Amino acid sequence: MSDPIRAAVLLSIAGAIGCTGPVVTSSPPMAAASGVARADAGKGPHEHRIIPLKSMAGDVEILYGDPEVPGEPFVMRIRELPGAIVPPHSHPVDENITVVQGTWYFALGEEYRAEALQELKTGSYAFAPKGSSMFGYSPAGAIVQVHGVGPFRIHWHGGLHTLDDADAKSVFRFARGERILVKGQSGRVAEGYASGKIVQYEIEGPDGERFMASEHELQSK
Repeated sequence: MSDPIRAAVLLSIAGAIGCTGPVVTSSPPMAAASGVARADAGKGPHEHRIIPLKSMAGDVEILYGDPEVPGEPFVMRIRELPGAIVPPHSHPVDENITVVQGTWYFALGEEYRAEALQELKTGSYAFAPKGSSMFGYSPAGAIVQVHGVGPFRIHWHGGLHTLDDADAKSVFRFARGERILVKGQSGRVAEGYASGKIVQYEIEGPDGERFMASEHELQSK
């Protein structure tokens, strides 16, 4: 869910960086997603479809239904970029998660704790009951498939800030388009996401590939 439901997910933005208690912000399911596409060619709910797994150019592919419609089943695939941290959040509906590519780390809890994360390799399944708090991490990138019954929304427990905010300079040290160094590699800031104490940037490397990095890992070039 950067990355990235990058979770991310930019229509409702609020919250407090470094807050001591949960500040819950409800966002539409795609508000922090970069690139949302239907992969079912617009088929109706009773039409047959086969959708092979392939490389994803955007963050979200809708395979079936509409996640925002109450009472309607939906299926979608979410691309998690390498290095992406999904901050603590919850959903008002049950969430069924299947890792279809790569390895995903997942845990329940209201505070991000790396030691609590459980490894989910390709083929693994996780279930998060509605209202439960959760967080995740993708060290090398992954694609997760999520299905449930709408309305699917994201409640960010630390709020959600991006580089599009009017007060972005008070939250982020780096701006969109800025050239940086991260772990000795050069790159360009494409986007920034902050929720609670977690501040991450989507970085475009020299080869055009994108990954996520935490703010403390970045240096000005």
